Amino acid sequence: MGKQGSPRGRRVENQELDISFGVKEHEFRSLDMQHGGDPPLGRRLSGGDYNWDKVVLSKGLKNDSFKFNPSKGVHVGKRQMWWLHRHIKSIAFTILLMGFLFLLDSLVCLIFDPAMLQNNFSLQGSSKTKVGMLEKTAKEGPVKLHQRLLNLAAASLAEREFKQESSKLWEEPYPQASSWKPCADKTSPQGKPRNITGYILISANGGLNQQRVAVCNAVAVASLLNATLVIPKFLYSNVWKDPSQFGDIYQEDYFMDMLKDEVNIIKELPPNLKLLDVEAAGSLITDADLSKEATPAEYIKKILPLLLRNRVVHFLGYGNRLGFDPLPYELQRLRCKCNFHALKFVPKIQKTGSLLVRRIRRYDFARSTLDKQLLGNLIPRVPSIEHNAAEGPSKYLALHLRFEIDMVAYSMCEFGGGETERRELQTYRQVHFPLLLERLKESKSYSPEELRRMGKCPLTPEEAALVLAGLGFKHGTYIYLAGSDIYGGQSRMQALTTLYPNLVTKENLLSPSELAPFRNFSSQLAALDFIACATSDVFAITDSGSQLSSLVSGFRTYYGGGHAPTLRPSKKRLAAILSRNKTIGWNSFKEKIRKMIDEGQRVQVRGLGRSIYRHPRCKECMCRH
Repeated sequence: MGKQGSPRGRRVENQELDISFGVKEHEFRSLDMQHGGDPPLGRRLSGGDYNWDKVVLSKGLKNDSFKFNPSKGVHVGKRQMWWLHRHIKSIAFTILLMGFLFLLDSLVCLIFDPAMLQNNFSLQGSSKTKVGMLEKTAKEGPVKLHQRLLNLAAASLAEREFKQESSKLWEEPYPQASSWKPCADKTSPQGKPRNITGYILISANGGLNQQRVAVCNAVAVASLLNATLVIPKFLYSNVWKDPSQFGDIYQEDYFMDMLKDEVNIIKELPPNLKLLDVEAAGSLITDADLSKEATPAEYIKKILPLLLRNRVVHFLGYGNRLGFDPLPYELQRLRCKCNFHALKFVPKIQKTGSLLVRRIRRYDFARSTLDKQLLGNLIPRVPSIEHNAAEGPSKYLALHLRFEIDMVAYSMCEFGGGETERRELQTYRQVHFPLLLERLKESKSYSPEELRRMGKCPLTPEEAALVLAGLGFKHGTYIYLAGSDIYGGQSRMQALTTLYPNLVTKENLLSPSELAPFRNFSSQLAALDFIACATSDVFAITDSGSQLSSLVSGFRTYYGGGHAPTLRPSKKRLAAILSRNKTIGWNSFKEKIRKMIDEGQRVQVRGLGRSIYRHPRCKECMCRH
């Protein structure tokens, strides 16, 4: 076989033809079929058995636009250069169009599938790892319910890592908030109180915050009945398992001195009354004897006669047994004075609380009115190098994630844990909430899906993370987690800690020896959380019904001066937003989250019947300038 028919010769000729005219081999094959099934392209083009004119004319070219040499194949001529010159704009436009389509495809990937984008482009070294960890967690647990949004959140945080964070996240959005000032500490014009009727004993139940409310209510009732209040006692609870008494948590002498011009307060009953059997005398008052949020008229009608007859009344298991409206101006003001001024934590709690806050913020001195009110003058002088104080002050967000097993079980909701979760929570209810189960048998039952739509389900750690990411808090934000006994443990917290790795608790920040004095005293540990949450730059709550969240948010309103924002997600609205998990885009999600939070931060005067401890913006507690 000669050179003309060799395979090498065919490859050279085909390549030269492709380069010269932009004609592909498959196009020649197509032309073969169109023109009578002539021999395929593999045969020598120089042979007489192929109609070369048809090929040239089918491409819109003339025969003299090229030169044909049987021994050298096809070569470029002057007509080809003219053709390239004539079509150069079309070629350039085609290239630009293809580039635009490629960029558009990348943009679509970013919007609809950030995980795909991260597999091809690295916005940040850890972004791909974040998504991978979230996906792994989803396969292992209930995070899969919100996996798509969590992936979008991870991509958004990675993109924002090196961008400037908006300062608005750390401020209250409404300037009128700063026009409200504390003024409940002024003294009543009625003068020094007298003990006319007798003595009131209080045994408060619940944890730290329920007991705090009970104490303030007791002060108001003592003033209402013109009685002397004995320093309250705290009941031991099988749930809280804390033997702490009033003097273990609050400064007794300061409490008595602050209220001395308002109410008579003593530490113990007079000796002649200590031996009185109050139960036999009919002076033991329980929840069955007094309605929830009772009015002053009910106290005067039911309690005052017993007090006048026996000189002593003992409120057992006392808590939220005094309503908010209608109530005389002075009684409302007195409750605020007790809560915001008279109840000071003991030095042991103040000292450790200030150490806790200092290790988050990394500075030595109290900076705000909130700091001073809660920490007093007990700011520890720890060498700066010990806890990286040299790095300077840092802002932090406190998160009260109310997702303990009691809250989860009581809600009757489901959280993606399947049959194992259902059995575990039902067993817990049978042991701890038997009355709840009996009550549910006699009332209308709702499915877990209906409860979620109604806003009855506590926010999960994943949902809290989505809210923070939607608001725009950066990946490196310092977050203090109040309490640490989260249902589901570390696996449940994985999504939150992946998106926000700078999450700490008091157990992380304090050494075992520093925590030792508070072990087995849940109320004292809760006091440390109270301090860390109240003095934070931003406070985020996940359950507006929580006593800690209510009292801390009220404290921040009272002393914050319009510079202590509290984030209050609406569980009902958030459930509606999350129900669109499969279709909602990240930008739309962010817009809805920010609108929801913004509406929860509006400056409002306390409404009728609302808690004065949580909503102190009213004439009885605060003054408006």
